[in-house]
Amino acid sequence: MATSKVTDTSFESDVLNSSGTVIVDFWAEWCGPCHQIAPALEEISDARSDITITKMNIDENPVAPSQYGVRGIPTMIMFKDGQPVSTKVGALPKHAIEAWINETS
Repeated sequence: MATSKVTDTSFESDVLNSSGTVIVDFWAEWCGPCHQIAPALEEISDARSDITITKMNIDENPVAPSQYGVRGIPTMIMFKDGQPVSTKVGALPKHAIEAWINETS
């Protein structure tokens, strides 16, 4: 399944009220490293049916990033059953993202 878009309006229903594992990729259009990791996140999302990967544009949606202390991008926060359980900041290669998911999920 491809990554999906989440907004401040849909954050509660799409992330906080979701059962299972949801990864939110906080990004911005102008962020080069954000664009670097996007294909890896798409590939992981397509390969893994046990997790949901969503993307939130911080310029269009300032509330949730502020609530979760996002200070740099890309920032990925993993939620399990609506609770944040792990955070990764920076452009990581695909294998490092997969290792983080495997050790945390």
